[in-house]
Parts: sequence; structure tokens; C-alpha cells
Amino acid sequence: MPQSSPSYPDPVLPDGDLAVALARGAGEVLLGLRAEVDSAGGGFVAAELKDAGDAASQAWLAGALAHARPGDAVLSEEAKDVGARATADRVWIIDPLDGTREFAERYADGERAGAWRDDFAVHVALWERGSGRADGLTAGAVGLPARDAVLSTVSVGAEPSGADQVPAGARPLRLAASRSRPPEFVRDLAARGDVELVPMGSAGVKVVAVVDGTVDAYVHGGGQYEWDSAAPVAVALAAGLDCTRLDGTALEYNRQNPWLPDLFVCHPAVASRLRAALTSVGVDIKEGAQS
Repeated sequence: MPQSSPSYPDPVLPDGDLAVALARGAGEVLLGLRAEVDSAGGGFVAAELKDAGDAASQAWLAGALAHARPGDAVLSEEAKDVGARATADRVWIIDPLDGTREFAERYADGERAGAWRDDFAVHVALWERGSGRADGLTAGAVGLPARDAVLSTVSVGAEPSGADQVPAGARPLRLAASRSRPPEFVRDLAARGDVELVPMGSAGVKVVAVVDGTVDAYVHGGGQYEWDSAAPVAVALAAGLDCTRLDGTALEYNRQNPWLPDLFVCHPAVASRLRAALTSVGVDIKEGAQS
């Protein structure tokens, strides 16, 4: 962890504000690691920096949660999943560093060549039993440390995206896609001519791009873990976006098995159009229980 770490958040903060403080603090830790690289001359081994980022952010978040919410359970990508977590009433679902590859990488070309990539995130979400919500998510924040931004359930609103122009044929539907490994069905969608792929890293960054109007949708069919989507989905739902399984059924979190088969995040104006496009390229979106 960087020599000077952020102070832990005040335990009196409401859950939503605490999620913001946690995402921001972990982001400071991550930026501190990059600053250490720069101060030492700029050279680094990507694999070592990735590992350092995962470990340092996890350590700070674990300490901060133990300080602010000692009675709550935690589900994290970077910590052992304790079985009692699935029966707890309050569970923080976190990804200390979403977009590990992007965190340990500089832009290779263009105007930003040599600068650190900014498309990585910190995910912090709270799941509560008995919330009355199918997903159970009651607070969430997605920190974008390199952009000095945190989007959260207490401060977010969907930005105008012009999605209403898509059904009229004025422009293609913009879809967030992996910059290095877009799945075959995403490439098939792009081949239709009415879907434009916008490459970017990190699941959290992709969902946030729907919230801020950069793209109209993000669809993932290859499976993810709960920490990959819980915080981004909480923020997107608060912004009024459609967030479901591919078949339209509700997402569920804090299950015994934290693996999620698929994800659909979309501006409501183009949701039906995108589902039809998915069917046209052979994506199976038949209704089925989340497993």
C-alpha cells in the first residue's frame, strides 16, 4: 500500500455516502501506486503493478469496512468468500480494482500516448435482505479514480444520450464493447450496420458509459461475478436504466454461488430494439432462472 493512505471514513456516514467515501478512498490508494511508479522514473512490470493494485485496494477497503461497518459481511473479488456471507442481512459487494489490465497500462498511441489509461474502476455496493427489491441493492458507488469521479446511487442521473434518435434511424445504436476481446455475438451485432461498437475497458466503465450517455447499452453474455456488476448496476438503476438478465428477468445478488450468467444494461428507449437485434444474431434470451 502507498506510504500515505487515506483515512478511513466516519462510521456515522449513511450507507450511500459511505459507499462513495469507500470508492474514493480506494481510488486514492490506487493512484498513489501509480504516483510511486512515476516518481521512481516511470518504469514498471505490469504483472507486479496489477498485483500491487489488487492487494493495496483490498487491504484499505477491508480495513475501512471493519472500521465503519464492523457487523456487516463482505463479498470481494480479492478475499476468501466466507460461507456465512450468503445468510447475512447486510453484505458489501466490492471489486477493489475493476479493469486490472487498464490500471497497469499506458496509452500506446494517439494524443494521449504515454499517459496512464483512465478506464478502470472501484466498485462498492451494499446488498440488504428484506429490502423489497429483487436485486437487493440499496447503495452503490463506482469510482473512476483516474477521472477524479465517483458515480453513486445518491448523486447520479442519466445524462442525455440521444437514444431516442436510434429507433428513428438517425444514428446507430452505440454499444460498449471489450477493446481487446469482444464476444462473437457483439461482432455479429456490429455487422448488421445499425449497431456501432465503442471499445473500452472494465465492466464498471462500460456500465457507467451507459449512465453518462457515451453509449446506449452494454450487454455481457459470457458470465461475470457479482462484484463485477453489483455497484455499476446499483448506479445504473438509480439513473433509471434497464438492468436485467438477457431474458429480461431480474438480477439477483448475494447468492450462494456468486456467478452471474449474463447482463443487460440499456437505455429504456432502445431496450426492445436491442433485444430484437440480439435475437436476430442468435443470442438465446429465453426466460430462465438465474443459476
